[in-house]
Amino acid sequence: MTTSRGPKENPKGSFRIILTLPTSMPRLDQVLLEAIRKQKQNLELKNISRTQFKTLFKEKRIRIKGQNAIPSSALAQGTTEIEILGFEDEQ
Repeated sequence: MTTSRGPKENPKGSFRIILTLPTSMPRLDQVLLEAIRKQKQNLELKNISRTQFKTLFKEKRIRIKGQNAIPSSALAQGTTEIEILGFEDEQ
């Protein structure tokens, strides 16, 4: 799995993570939490607790292609852009 920041501008007040997966993965929440902890652009988000992370899903603050994400969603092989609302790039 690789993560990166995309060339597109983020919607105001959001943080984008781009996942590039060599194979499909069974659960979005597991892959996303790992990617969040590896990124270096937002320290507040990097240090998020599991409880706070779950709350992001409950509050519909995690989106894929503008749609609310579900923690148990499977991820297909390839590239997926994820927006996390309420967190901005700190750099």
